[in-house]
Amino acid sequence: MQKAPIETIRSFYSALAAGDAASALRLMSADIEWVAMWPYKASGPGPQNVAEGVFVPLQKDWETFEIVPSEYLVDGDAVLSIGRFQGVHGATGKSVGAGYAHLWTVRDGQITRFRQFIDTLAIAQAGM
Repeated sequence: MQKAPIETIRSFYSALAAGDAASALRLMSADIEWVAMWPYKASGPGPQNVAEGVFVPLQKDWETFEIVPSEYLVDGDAVLSIGRFQGVHGATGKSVGAGYAHLWTVRDGQITRFRQFIDTLAIAQAGM
């Protein structure tokens, strides 16, 4: 039995919280579209591009970070997560608590699209 879209997204956030990027990447479709508002961007479709353009530089630049969802809205295969990106920037030592909204599309248990909306000013003030 396939997971409901909300369960796929909760699994994604749980994998990241556990430091298990590989499990998070396995939840993505081979042609995932990753659209972000901040400097960390996938250079094209697919989990490998997400890993190289988003996950690797995030781990390099931030001493600590976590994505803390506080609310979910679900409509069919779309899941909206609202929460906060919290962390300490490695180069500046500054803390950030930036509000975000993530809009996910999940089909057949795989994440096919991600769209990020985040407080880019808060991120920039932390040292980006």
